[in-house]
Amino acid sequence: MSNLNILVVEDEDAIREMLMMVLEQADFHVLAAVSAEEALKVLAENRVDLLLLDWMLPGISGVELAKRLKREPGYKDLPIILLTARGEEEDKIRGLEIGADDYVTKPFSPKELIARIKAVMRRSGKLGESGQLSIGDLMLDAEQHRLTIAGKSLDVSPTEFRLMQFFMSNPDKVFSRTHLLDQVWGRSVYIEERTVDVHIRRLRKLLAEFGREELIQTVRGFGYRFSLAE
Repeated sequence: MSNLNILVVEDEDAIREMLMMVLEQADFHVLAAVSAEEALKVLAENRVDLLLLDWMLPGISGVELAKRLKREPGYKDLPIILLTARGEEEDKIRGLEIGADDYVTKPFSPKELIARIKAVMRRSGKLGESGQLSIGDLMLDAEQHRLTIAGKSLDVSPTEFRLMQFFMSNPDKVFSRTHLLDQVWGRSVYIEERTVDVHIRRLRKLLAEFGREELIQTVRGFGYRFSLAE
């Protein structure tokens, strides 16, 4: 992992230094900036594999910087994780809608942060997939392309498998249909948002056979969430 560069953009000294320490202990190479303007200079001069970006920055905000980068051909595929003190679900959805790959709400544990970073890097292909995801008695094996509940296989299509892989990598988080399309189908593919609903219904039907249809929850006005909590 030591060859992966993470740029931390945070104007509060104590938080920035804490983030740098946590990331270096996890064997990442860390670059730092205190503003969006400084971040752009660092990006122009260095290879950056992931951007850890504070929502509220002086001058150009983190949200505005993320929007700008996602419009630039050279940076549109750069993974971005937003750091935010905002707890409202609407704000989190807004962060994902502008193109951020994930968000972490302050305060957060170092362990959670590293797990989120690794999940985003796996999805972007920058970190090797460990192969298996396990939540409760639900098991997903990426290498064998197998999804099981209590040891019994579910007959899912390749798209539904990727959808479950994304959900299981990001439990308890709400994703809009647009974000799911971007992450599961890809930004270069034009597909109607309702296609997501079709695959969600199919997955729920399969999960219902095991009494687990509630694992994929509808959040009215926002999208879908995968969670063990009802």
